[in-house]
Amino acid sequence: MPLSPEETRRYARHLVLKGMGGAGQQRLKSARIAVIGAGGLGSPAIAYLAAAGVGRLGIVDADTVSLSNLQRQIVHATAAIGRNKADNAGAFAAALNPHVALDLHPRAITRDNARDLLGPYQMVLDGTDNLSTRRLVAAAAAALRLPLVSGAVSMFSGQVTVFAPHLGGPGHDAIFPPGASDAALPSCEANGILGPVTGVIGSLMAMEAVKLATGIGTPLIGRLLVYDGRESRFSELDY
Repeated sequence: MPLSPEETRRYARHLVLKGMGGAGQQRLKSARIAVIGAGGLGSPAIAYLAAAGVGRLGIVDADTVSLSNLQRQIVHATAAIGRNKADNAGAFAAALNPHVALDLHPRAITRDNARDLLGPYQMVLDGTDNLSTRRLVAAAAAALRLPLVSGAVSMFSGQVTVFAPHLGGPGHDAIFPPGASDAALPSCEANGILGPVTGVIGSLMAMEAVKLATGIGTPLIGRLLVYDGRESRFSELDY
């Protein structure tokens, strides 16, 4: 479907961008992307994907907005406290860009429903905060042959990568082996998180999704990009 005159004006900076242009914007308009978690990482990812003109955006989150979320979860406002995060993030995305079709799933992703939830999409972004959920999302994405953009944050740092075993990349357990547990990992609730760190990593997740959807650049398959906010440094690890 061609871009409407309003879309042409809305995406003007993409359309003149060498390497993106009309063809890239059309690919974004055709893209179907699921975001698991509408919290610290999901918030900036959802905002930038909606703004970029992704055609269909699925948002999955069973949680409700709380006051302590607002320091970093930028799609939620004070008036949304107590509201489901998927529904509220969807309202934000709809207000930002009415051209994006939204599938809102205000429930938890589980082993029983993961493949049904993710099946309609072309890729998945995982912004959840526990290994059990991350593993089931990764397993479902791998079974469906969907690229999985994965981000994580703690305190002053974060990381992002792309798991795509169907494209020859390493699987999820290359970074998070079966023996790893949440007890061995730092939690935001116990150790804290500087709000802008989630913005950096969530935005990088959106960037990887845009690259995968449009074919621009080289995705982070088999590479872990690590951000140190205190030292203002990025480093990269092959795995």
